[in-house]
Amino acid sequence: MSIGGLIVMLILGWIFFKDPTALLGDGGTSQSGADAPQTSAPADDTQTEFVQRVLGSTEDVWSGVFQGLGGRYQPPRLVLFRGSVRTACGAASSAVGPFYCPGDRQVYLDVGFFDQMGSQLNASTADFARAYVIAHEVGHHVQNLLGVMRKVDQARARGAAMQGAEGLSVRQELQADCFAGVWANRAQRQLQWLQPGDIEAALDAASHIGDDTLQRRARGRVMPDSFTHGTSAQRVRWFRTGFAAGDIARCNTFAATML
Repeated sequence: MSIGGLIVMLILGWIFFKDPTALLGDGGTSQSGADAPQTSAPADDTQTEFVQRVLGSTEDVWSGVFQGLGGRYQPPRLVLFRGSVRTACGAASSAVGPFYCPGDRQVYLDVGFFDQMGSQLNASTADFARAYVIAHEVGHHVQNLLGVMRKVDQARARGAAMQGAEGLSVRQELQADCFAGVWANRAQRQLQWLQPGDIEAALDAASHIGDDTLQRRARGRVMPDSFTHGTSAQRVRWFRTGFAAGDIARCNTFAATML
């Protein structure tokens, strides 16, 4: 690794609370997210092909980012399921929506979630809106590799506030939104695949899954003390930040004074 690469790793390690040497890869093997997703759901060739393409793009992008840091990206696997699934983080139902489990480094997606985006959340179900959802969960995987999740868990054990408008959970989720924006920026540079309206579709999806929007729809009022993911405006803002810069160093939500 070059001196320049080491310096960049040290800076990123400080930004993301990580021992920089942990980015160097352990020489082991990892499963590629671009392979066919594991599934416990009925076969849907169209959806499987779509998630393969998106996951393959995230692998290409993040491999380039980690290579620039002098490290090696270890991609997650995506598991499609319907109804319920067992994971290293415990059992989960479709009610929790898409999620990432750091225990097994897998992204879980109920195949019916994209339908719910349109029918229940009134969000865009365009291809890029769905890609944003996947890229957000892969953003959590990137956090795991960078050590962000470990530091958040340590802070939780020390009694740090997780929920609430300024809580660590909100900051962690908004950083994953920013990472999704970084992926979109770099994927566009590589593939020139974005069509008019694609970014707007992703922003529409983000705007419909903010804590304030979901609480207002479910309860008729907003309770910031119980926020876990950030407001709709915040989710849009941090996705835009990542997309505009294409640089993970701009995604340090943990140091931001205004989310």
